[in-house]
Amino acid sequence: MKRENLLLVADSERCADMLYAVGMFVPDPFIYLRVQGRPIIVMSDLEIDRARHEAPHCRVISLSRIQRKLRSLGAKKTGDGHVIRDLFRTYGIKKAIVPHDFPLGLATELRKLKLKVKPANSALFPERQVKSAAEVKKISAALMMAEVGLAEGIQALKSCKIDRKRRLLYHHNPLTSEKLRAVINTAIVQAGNEPIILDVFPRSQKTGYYGDITRTVVRGRASEGVRRLYRTIERSQEIGFEALRHNAPGREVHRKIAEFFEREGYKTGKTRGRIHGFFHGTGHGVGLEIHEGPRLGQFSTDTLKAGHVVTVEPGLYYWELGGGVRLEDMALVTTNGTRNLTKFEKLLEI
Repeated sequence: MKRENLLLVADSERCADMLYAVGMFVPDPFIYLRVQGRPIIVMSDLEIDRARHEAPHCRVISLSRIQRKLRSLGAKKTGDGHVIRDLFRTYGIKKAIVPHDFPLGLATELRKLKLKVKPANSALFPERQVKSAAEVKKISAALMMAEVGLAEGIQALKSCKIDRKRRLLYHHNPLTSEKLRAVINTAIVQAGNEPIILDVFPRSQKTGYYGDITRTVVRGRASEGVRRLYRTIERSQEIGFEALRHNAPGREVHRKIAEFFEREGYKTGKTRGRIHGFFHGTGHGVGLEIHEGPRLGQFSTDTLKAGHVVTVEPGLYYWELGGGVRLEDMALVTTNGTRNLTKFEKLLEI
């Protein structure tokens, strides 16, 4: 199967084949196309620089560039199906192998667009079964973290007392399976020694619903450029909240923020091949999925309705300032405006 054209559309956090193919975690579904053994990935502007760094074996193509091209040619639709058709035309192919769990709706759309997709009759990457030395090292590191977590969990159980109802008490409170899992997970995170990214989107183990929040902080004193960037983001988020209301088009909310950034002198474009400025959407719906409708972005066709819960997460990124600033709160759209559901403070310098 190594020489056959291969098509995947999935996120690499849940799809093991996609993670194997690209070698990086991406939370939202994206397009992977292998043509004559050459891997190609289509990435959003938010992920494109990271993809070029973390997946150097892949040719990385900008999703927004393809969508702009399709619109310039008069296309009314620029979803995954039409983007894939453009890729097939560009690389001169008409059919590809897809995994058995390939989305049915997308497969139907591709067939309507005269593209042939055929489910694989075996593993997409049979070589996954034989681990390389690098993979064994990664597995060993994961096992070590699991052992650290298990040791911490056992220690927590050892320190428990048993009350008259034969309940386990940990720090004078009943020890539930959820609390024990939190103890283990905390130990695992600490053992991983990874930098903390302040974009937090937990899923309730009880209800299945997500929360989503982002804060940007600087340890110590921030430069004047970063402080001005932060103040601009704070104001842009206020503008976003003011624009959110019942029947408001999602693209209008985004447009008002983008225009504000332009007026403040923060341009969006490329410098030495790296994109900078405001190059992602303003927000998205949150519920049983971390990213769901409606969308607040340049090409959104969604209209806000009372009862929608969406994020408002404007961001500006300038690498000469050491990175960027993004703030994210969650809002409930009501009949007469919005309600900010997020209570956590905004503080740049810590």
